[in-house]
Amino acid sequence: MPSRWEQIVVDAEDPARLARWWAEALGYEIVHEAPEEVEIRRHPDELPGLLFTPVPDAKTVKNRLHIDLRPDDQESEVERLVDMGARPVDIGQQNVGWVVLADPEGNEFCVLSSPKT
Repeated sequence: MPSRWEQIVVDAEDPARLARWWAEALGYEIVHEAPEEVEIRRHPDELPGLLFTPVPDAKTVKNRLHIDLRPDDQESEVERLVDMGARPVDIGQQNVGWVVLADPEGNEFCVLSSPKT
């Protein structure tokens, strides 16, 4: 039987602050908080979640794994996330249908174009 996807672990300088940022960005809630980790999920009993753990060093290179978000309105969502503290980043993308942003600690993620109706 295959494994079940439990969570993605995100290294963070300030796990509580970054977890709260992502919880607001995704509409998730904090389901566990301790000094060494903070977990967020859409609902307490729904997997997968994001688990934020402390690391002593800052992020220095491009992520090898990142989150893609698909909002109903890409332009509005990019504006909302930037207003929350995300920033646009250039990772070499050209004329593409997504926008690359970085969270407050520099972790890249993509905001994809709105779904086709």
